[in-house]
Amino acid sequence: MLAAGLSAPTVAAIGSLADSGSTAFLDLPSTFTAVAMAQGSRILAADGSLIAAPQDQNRRTVNFSQVAPVMREAQVAIEDSRFYDHGAIDPAGLTRAVLEDLRTGEASQGASTLTQQFVKMTLQAKALSQGQTSEAQAATAKTLPRKLTDLRYAVALERSWSKDQILQGYLNLAYYGDGSYGVEAAALHYFDVHARSLTLTEAATLAGLVQSPSATDPVHHPQQAQSRRNVVLDRMHELHELTTAQWQAAVRRPLSADLRITNLPATCVASDHPYFCSFVISWLEQQPALGATTQARHDLLVHGGLTIHTTLDPSVEDTVNAALRTVAPEHNSIGVAAAAYVTEPGTGKVLAFGQDTAYGSSRPGETEVDYSVDATYGGSGGFQFGSTAKAFSLVTAMAQGLGTRASIDAPAADNQRPATFSSSQFPQPCGLSTDWMVYNDEAWGGGRMSLMTATAQSTNTAFVALASKIGVCAIHDTMTAFGIHGGDGSPLGTYPPQVVLGAQAVSPATLATAYAGLAAGGVVCAPYPVTSIEQGGKTLWSPKPSCRRVADATAVSQATRYLEYNMTHGSGILNQLSGRVSAGKTGTSDGNAQSWFVGYTPQLATAVWVGNPTRPNRRMFDVTMGGKYCHAMTGACYAAPIWRRIMDGALAGEPALPLP
Repeated sequence: MLAAGLSAPTVAAIGSLADSGSTAFLDLPSTFTAVAMAQGSRILAADGSLIAAPQDQNRRTVNFSQVAPVMREAQVAIEDSRFYDHGAIDPAGLTRAVLEDLRTGEASQGASTLTQQFVKMTLQAKALSQGQTSEAQAATAKTLPRKLTDLRYAVALERSWSKDQILQGYLNLAYYGDGSYGVEAAALHYFDVHARSLTLTEAATLAGLVQSPSATDPVHHPQQAQSRRNVVLDRMHELHELTTAQWQAAVRRPLSADLRITNLPATCVASDHPYFCSFVISWLEQQPALGATTQARHDLLVHGGLTIHTTLDPSVEDTVNAALRTVAPEHNSIGVAAAAYVTEPGTGKVLAFGQDTAYGSSRPGETEVDYSVDATYGGSGGFQFGSTAKAFSLVTAMAQGLGTRASIDAPAADNQRPATFSSSQFPQPCGLSTDWMVYNDEAWGGGRMSLMTATAQSTNTAFVALASKIGVCAIHDTMTAFGIHGGDGSPLGTYPPQVVLGAQAVSPATLATAYAGLAAGGVVCAPYPVTSIEQGGKTLWSPKPSCRRVADATAVSQATRYLEYNMTHGSGILNQLSGRVSAGKTGTSDGNAQSWFVGYTPQLATAVWVGNPTRPNRRMFDVTMGGKYCHAMTGACYAAPIWRRIMDGALAGEPALPLP
């Protein structure tokens, strides 16, 4: 009684100070700005499924109406049951706190209203977001100056915000344990439901976590979580918010009956689509529309609560990965890897890509290097693309008027005896400085041959002779226009072996994009992995396809006839598509260390690479993989069967359209 009598004047004075607008109290700092809450972003596939949720904090803010009423009631009941009845300060609560502090001799009772708690959490979050650790600690210090400052801010806040707005801010900002910030993220993490669908026992569990989230979270401390939940239920019963029957049923319900723990794939390692995840994050961080610097774009991605809609088709990716692993199993005995990239002609949409390796770096055989894309997006830097380059010699020849009945005088050569081309046949600036020794995979006795046959047999000496006639620089210009460049970002070289026979490292993404330009009749579209980005329910950015005509449609159509002939009479003959025409070309590097097949229909273009990623010059002959023997690592032997499986699977149910 004595303690109560001694403390009552102090309580009354503080209450009067806060409520009266006293000059001394109003002289304290009063400007209060709610912190912009960091929210993790979500990257979604084209079908709406989650690819990844890059984040520093797992938080998703929601409106007041998006939180179940029972959750609001439970939080208020356990933290500040008179929240809707008092102002910024609760005199009854302050009296109780002072009495308890006098009884124990310690400043253990906070006497904080829910508004004061929100102020404290906001100041702490703001300091942490600015890297101010000491200020963050000060925001939670139990000192009189700190308490008075919180009170001043709380008074200012209650004059400008409604009670519902304050509670909404509290529910979005509070930490609910196990990496979950805000009620929406916590509801999804612990119960796999949205905050609007929380039940009584689920809501009571979450409401109880705020006081001691690390010690009572249901994942690591289920018994403590259930005990704390029951404290909340008891309090709701005391306040007559629950009937006795409701209270007893809720207390009897085991916590385990509610738990459905789910973890968002916050990193690409945890994603079901790790290589695409890595690519799209790298791509986003290079888009000026998302910020002036790479760091600004990264911060927006992990803090900005973005919803990013991508072009990824999971069903096509499943087809890609199944085809790769069937033909080129992971950890195969010959030490090769395989990758494939699928795009949509006319838009540049990145529909899928994959490779036959596990994503990661902790176990043997894992890699985070993405063999499908350029080094700037996490790729390897590419691989020599061999005879797939010949498609662009064909486009150049057709543009110069040679037509589909053209022939060429091809010198004799086989895989042992080369033909020699002199530097005088290839003048600078796209020329040779020494003689060029050119081999043919299939023997040719020399003389005139049709360009159709040369394409079907991939006769190197015929295409080198053609290049001498139409000009290496002209072919180089065509290839550059179609987007061919080094996998390391370097320009395509002008050295004839690079231009004519693909002796430069490029990525599957680059080749698929270029061949998609053929499928679209000479219109090349930049890779296009994101369709829209939303923030706070509003569209922040809607990237559009970026396409341009780079070649005459008639010339491209004639070149396509050659590549179609290759499918029916050449290296693609055993891998024609089911019920539809297609065009494509194999490619093999010197020594057969790298092999390719790139082909298209009007709807899809796919590039497949199979080769040695760590020993690019290793000779690959007499090889067996996936139960299939080949005399050499050629594009026709392994890459083409993968391509056929991908295209047949991805085009199933689609109409069979004529080539351009």
